[in-house]
Amino acid sequence: MIERFSLPPTDLRDLRARLRNTRWPNGVTDSGGVPLDEAKEFIRYWCDDFDWPAYAQHINAFPHFKADGIHFIHEQNGRPPLVLLHGWPGSFLEFLRVIPLLTDAFDVIVPSLPGYGFSDAPTAPGVTNRHIAGRIAGLMTTLGYDRFAVQGGDWGAGIATWLARDHPERLTAMHLNYIPGSFAPHVDDPTAEEQQFLRDADAWVAESYAYGHVQKTRPLTLGYALADSPAGLGIWIWEKFREWADPRSNLSLDDILANITLYWMTNTITSSMRLYLESSKTPLRFAAGERLATPCAVARFPLEEPFPPRSWIERVYNVRHWSEMEAGGHFAALEQPEAFANDVRQALLSL
Repeated sequence: MIERFSLPPTDLRDLRARLRNTRWPNGVTDSGGVPLDEAKEFIRYWCDDFDWPAYAQHINAFPHFKADGIHFIHEQNGRPPLVLLHGWPGSFLEFLRVIPLLTDAFDVIVPSLPGYGFSDAPTAPGVTNRHIAGRIAGLMTTLGYDRFAVQGGDWGAGIATWLARDHPERLTAMHLNYIPGSFAPHVDDPTAEEQQFLRDADAWVAESYAYGHVQKTRPLTLGYALADSPAGLGIWIWEKFREWADPRSNLSLDDILANITLYWMTNTITSSMRLYLESSKTPLRFAAGERLATPCAVARFPLEEPFPPRSWIERVYNVRHWSEMEAGGHFAALEQPEAFANDVRQALLSL
């Protein structure tokens, strides 16, 4: 058992010194990314106002463990097990508010994906979304659970889908708030709505997926810059929260900075980005007639775009529960914890 995560004061001093000595770009600095004035205020707040030690105390209030190189929170109370899986650029911190909302119904297990947070960074190729699904199944065996439910967004949704594909006998149900970007059913006759989704997805990739293309082709090269510059790392991640979260969620800047500081303190930005490169080798493509048997619930948060129509998802997933949420975006558990937890509980207990 890991009782506490202590981070030496020298790490904070080094972080703040680096932030104060940020070398800012020149030229056109009001377009093509986060505007300079906003970036400077963001870094100033991180350096001067954000209280990482206080947030670390909050993190340490949960029971932390590590097995087979995977860090996880485990709230055990003798109820059916539920695994909550995060993605990029998130972390296990996304679920801290929903854990207490779910422990009345589930044993809650929240892993850090390999290469993220306090989990070990892979030292050899091959750690794909599919590989991680096998690792999660192995972790649940270690914890004594034969069968379990899984919830996932972003990479977590892809890993949950691989669990349903490779280890269906282990899953009781799954709940998704995202459909994996590589998901492609075999379709000969897409509907008009599905054709529009494919056009929208192509437009989104052209406009907004530059980060992903770099991360799946040159994560190490980008990692040299982001692992050395907290300003670069912070703004690279912060931009995604700005663009992908629902403004109605009023996400706390402290919550965003806690997630970013975790990446910095654990030096996991490069290992986390490598999941894009590795998982490009294991896309979720399905053959004609291939379906997943695991009962599935889908929560459609309005600012999660692009999102497939239900018909596209149901070509493979065994959708038994569908919710149109009132507010929220990509970081659903962090943005709308009560609505997220209520939907997870209602859906999984009914499947």
